Amino acid sequence: MKLTIIGAGNMGGAIACALGGSQSINGLEVCCSDIIPEKLRKIKETNASIEVTTDNTTAVKGADIVVLAVKPWLVETAIEEIKEALDYDRQIVVSIASGIDFFNLCRFLKKEDGAIPAIFRIMPNTAIAVKESVTFISACNATQAQADLVEQLFDELGMTVNIDETLLPAGTALASCGIAYVFRYIRASIEGAVELGINPELAKKIVSRTLRGAITLLETNDSHPEVEIDKVTTPGGITIKGLNAMEEAGFTNAVIKGLKASVQ
Repeated sequence: MKLTIIGAGNMGGAIACALGGSQSINGLEVCCSDIIPEKLRKIKETNASIEVTTDNTTAVKGADIVVLAVKPWLVETAIEEIKEALDYDRQIVVSIASGIDFFNLCRFLKKEDGAIPAIFRIMPNTAIAVKESVTFISACNATQAQADLVEQLFDELGMTVNIDETLLPAGTALASCGIAYVFRYIRASIEGAVELGINPELAKKIVSRTLRGAITLLETNDSHPEVEIDKVTTPGGITIKGLNAMEEAGFTNAVIKGLKASVQ
């Protein structure tokens, strides 16, 4: 199977490097195309088995899956460049461009005879670079076999969630934008730790490990977060004082408002 990625930016490059040399998908070949040679050089340095080119049309020939990893405002231009070289009878087109819906993707990809390919919209997060992404997948004009293939591919890079296109904005806010919100919590905790006298590098390790421990507890116990909170919150104790102070400052409300703002 050959996978071609159009665009070697942060996300396209991460997908290429993470999938290049995959041991789980037999015979997977990865090709990445970009107009900036420096980006391609970095990818090649990371994994010499990845084919690189500055010619998008050449890149898509012979590919089984074509991933559009360009900025949203460049999607139509990229499609116009490669459309005639695409074989809709055998090729799958995957877009990771936020905000470009199936209506517009179908409009851009439609050939003169009315043909459109199997199209997928996927929304990963930056943890895809370390194969720990949460990736949302929506399909249009695709068979179950094609859907299974795309899911198998991105299962290599973390966790996949099949979702209706109407819920992609919510998924994006929760996981793609959400990873930044987690980092902001980590940063805030480090700043608080420094104020309490703890070295910032040590604080980062402590907070990161605490997050990992919390996640492991949730997954191992299959419990609700509030159940785990109750275990550490004793009457009149220091934890409840801290939690109440955070709520007084609007912690929960701020998180919900942030998610809603991302969708809007």
